[in-house]
Amino acid sequence: MTEKGFWKFLNNLLRQGRINQMSGVIDSEEPQLQQAGTFIGGHALLPKNHDKIARNKIIEIGELLLRGNAAIPTKEAIIVILANHPSRKALNTLRKYNQNPDEELKFFSQFALDECLMWNGL
Repeated sequence: MTEKGFWKFLNNLLRQGRINQMSGVIDSEEPQLQQAGTFIGGHALLPKNHDKIARNKIIEIGELLLRGNAAIPTKEAIIVILANHPSRKALNTLRKYNQNPDEELKFFSQFALDECLMWNGL
Protein backbone atom coordinates (compact mmCIF):
# COMPACT_ATOMS: atom_id res chain seq x y z
CA MET A 1 0.00 0.00 0.00
CA THR A 2 1.19 3.51 -0.75
CA GLU A 3 0.80 6.47 1.55
CA LYS A 4 -1.83 7.93 -0.77
CA GLY A 5 -3.58 4.55 -0.84
CA PHE A 6 -3.62 4.47 2.95
CA TRP A 7 -5.39 7.83 3.21
CA LYS A 8 -7.91 6.78 0.57
CA PHE A 9 -8.54 3.55 2.50
CA LEU A 10 -8.94 5.45 5.80
CA ASN A 11 -11.21 8.13 4.32
CA ASN A 12 -13.46 5.41 2.87
CA LEU A 13 -13.76 3.85 6.32
CA LEU A 14 -14.44 7.21 7.96
CA ARG A 15 -17.43 7.77 5.66
CA GLN A 16 -19.13 5.04 7.71
CA GLY A 17 -18.60 7.07 10.89
CA ARG A 18 -16.09 7.50 13.68
CA ILE A 19 -15.89 6.13 17.19
CA ASN A 20 -17.23 8.28 20.03
CA GLN A 21 -14.68 10.82 21.19
CA MET A 22 -13.74 12.91 24.16
CA SER A 23 -11.13 15.61 24.22
CA GLY A 24 -8.85 17.38 26.62
CA VAL A 25 -5.85 19.66 26.79
CA ILE A 26 -2.34 18.81 27.91
CA ASP A 27 -0.40 21.93 28.85
CA SER A 28 3.18 20.78 29.18
CA GLU A 29 6.48 21.09 27.40
CA GLU A 30 7.48 17.56 28.38
CA PRO A 31 7.93 15.51 25.19
CA GLN A 32 6.37 12.42 26.76
CA LEU A 33 3.24 14.32 27.79
CA GLN A 34 2.99 16.06 24.42
CA GLN A 35 3.16 12.72 22.63
CA ALA A 36 0.56 11.30 25.04
CA GLY A 37 -1.77 14.13 24.05
CA THR A 38 -1.09 13.57 20.36
CA PHE A 39 -1.69 9.84 20.77
CA ILE A 40 -4.99 10.36 22.58
CA GLY A 41 -6.07 12.96 20.00
CA GLY A 42 -5.12 10.57 17.21
CA HIS A 43 -8.05 8.38 18.20
CA ALA A 44 -10.24 10.88 16.33
CA LEU A 45 -9.08 9.06 13.18
CA LEU A 46 -10.56 5.75 14.28
CA PRO A 47 -13.50 4.67 12.16
CA LYS A 48 -16.39 2.66 13.53
CA ASN A 49 -15.62 -1.04 13.36
CA HIS A 50 -11.87 -0.31 13.34
CA ASP A 51 -11.43 -3.57 15.21
CA LYS A 52 -12.88 -5.44 12.24
CA ILE A 53 -10.44 -4.18 9.61
CA ALA A 54 -9.44 -7.18 7.51
CA ARG A 55 -6.16 -8.89 8.35
CA ASN A 56 -4.77 -8.25 4.86
CA LYS A 57 -5.32 -4.49 5.32
CA ILE A 58 -3.65 -4.59 8.74
CA ILE A 59 -0.69 -6.31 7.07
CA GLU A 60 -0.58 -3.69 4.28
CA ILE A 61 -0.69 -0.67 6.58
CA GLY A 62 1.82 -2.33 8.89
CA GLU A 63 4.21 -2.79 5.99
CA LEU A 64 3.80 0.88 5.09
CA LEU A 65 4.72 1.84 8.66
CA LEU A 66 7.74 -0.45 8.77
CA ARG A 67 9.12 0.68 5.40
CA GLY A 68 9.84 3.95 7.16
CA ASN A 69 9.34 6.36 4.27
CA ALA A 70 5.83 7.60 5.19
CA ALA A 71 5.27 11.05 6.65
CA ILE A 72 4.93 11.35 10.42
CA PRO A 73 1.15 12.11 10.32
CA THR A 74 0.64 8.95 8.26
CA LYS A 75 2.68 6.92 10.71
CA GLU A 76 0.68 8.37 13.61
CA ALA A 77 -2.60 7.36 11.97
CA ILE A 78 -1.33 3.85 11.22
CA ILE A 79 0.00 3.43 14.74
CA VAL A 80 -3.34 4.45 16.30
CA ILE A 81 -5.23 2.01 14.07
CA LEU A 82 -2.83 -0.81 14.93
CA ALA A 83 -3.00 0.07 18.63
CA ASN A 84 -6.75 -0.50 18.59
CA HIS A 85 -6.83 -3.66 16.50
CA PRO A 86 -7.13 -6.86 18.56
CA SER A 87 -4.85 -9.02 16.45
CA ARG A 88 -1.42 -10.55 16.82
CA LYS A 89 -0.41 -9.05 13.47
CA ALA A 90 -1.09 -5.50 14.71
CA LEU A 91 0.67 -6.28 17.98
CA ASN A 92 3.73 -7.78 16.30
CA THR A 93 3.97 -4.84 13.89
CA LEU A 94 3.95 -2.39 16.79
CA ARG A 95 6.53 -4.45 18.65
CA LYS A 96 8.79 -4.39 15.62
CA TYR A 97 8.31 -0.64 15.04
CA ASN A 98 9.08 0.05 18.72
CA GLN A 99 12.49 -1.55 18.32
CA ASN A 100 13.56 1.44 16.21
CA PRO A 101 10.86 4.14 16.19
CA ASP A 102 11.20 7.58 14.67
CA GLU A 103 12.56 9.83 17.41
CA GLU A 104 9.48 12.08 17.35
CA LEU A 105 7.23 9.00 17.79
CA LYS A 106 9.24 7.27 20.51
CA PHE A 107 6.69 7.75 23.30
CA PHE A 108 3.71 7.80 20.92
CA SER A 109 4.56 4.32 19.67
CA GLN A 110 5.12 3.01 23.20
CA PHE A 111 1.65 4.22 24.24
CA ALA A 112 0.28 2.44 21.17
CA LEU A 113 2.04 -0.79 22.02
CA ASP A 114 0.69 -0.66 25.57
CA GLU A 115 -2.83 -0.12 24.25
CA CYS A 116 -2.51 -2.93 21.73
CA LEU A 117 -1.33 -5.28 24.47
CA MET A 118 -4.50 -4.41 26.38
CA TRP A 119 -6.76 -5.05 23.35
CA ASN A 120 -5.03 -8.38 22.87
CA GLY A 121 -5.59 -9.37 26.49
CA LEU A 122 -1.92 -9.34 27.45
